[in-house]
Amino acid sequence: MFEGTYTALVTPFVDGELDLDALGKHIDAMAEAGIDGVVPCGSTGESATLDHGEHERLIAFTIERCAGRLKVIAGTGSNSTAESIKLTRFAKEQGADGALLIAPYYNKPTQAGLHAHYAAVAEAVGLPLIVYNIPGRSAVNIEPETMGRLAEVPNIVGVKEASGSLDQVSRTVQACGPDFAILSGDDSLTLPIMALGGKGVIAVLGNLMPVQLKKLVDLARAGDFEGARRVHFELLPMMQAMGLETNPIPVKTAMVLLGKVEDGLRLPLTPMEADHRAELAGELQRAGLL
Repeated sequence: MFEGTYTALVTPFVDGELDLDALGKHIDAMAEAGIDGVVPCGSTGESATLDHGEHERLIAFTIERCAGRLKVIAGTGSNSTAESIKLTRFAKEQGADGALLIAPYYNKPTQAGLHAHYAAVAEAVGLPLIVYNIPGRSAVNIEPETMGRLAEVPNIVGVKEASGSLDQVSRTVQACGPDFAILSGDDSLTLPIMALGGKGVIAVLGNLMPVQLKKLVDLARAGDFEGARRVHFELLPMMQAMGLETNPIPVKTAMVLLGKVEDGLRLPLTPMEADHRAELAGELQRAGLL
């Protein structure tokens, strides 16, 4: 259901408010690049700083602007199961193709609690769900055995895997079977994850280099791993540059340097340090973007 290249959209701000004009132009650029879909209100979209009204406006706007050109997987996760259900239900009502739900953060639920959380959302809202496993942000890892159980729940169709562990990916592929969509949540691990049976990526770099990223994924999907490997090494410096500071600081800074968005991050995120900004600018020049 969800395979290929998806961009984890940034959320542009101007004077502290949502910049829907810039977002709309950015979505149009994603459609022109021919990628498969977009993900609003994820980690890259600074979802943790959005109030409920903004969250819903971004989801509704993205779906309307995509107008069927791109699939929309709305970020609807929360550390509250009730809130996750509410946001996911809203996304479904607006016409989202699916929803991405981060593992409940701060609560540190047990594996049984994680299963119960996702199962409750899946039962309450008949929308295809993608689990988001990112222990570095949620402080809890969804073990492969738990993912195997979640793969049996109706409406849970995939996982965005950002544990950084290829051993975990291997075990998750085994536990979930070939029809479950394992999507890379670490841009630089897209190729090895696909070599293990992954279906694609939800990428930060898609905001900057969607055509090139799609080429990598398409080659891997076609089984041309030699060609995909060449593209991987071409993109690797920019992938690594996206990790110079906490995401989405580097990607938003890059978009500012490219004139695509206004300079705006919400606290507690702060502007990129000068030396990192200079390093990023150098990588943008080497990539032919600046």
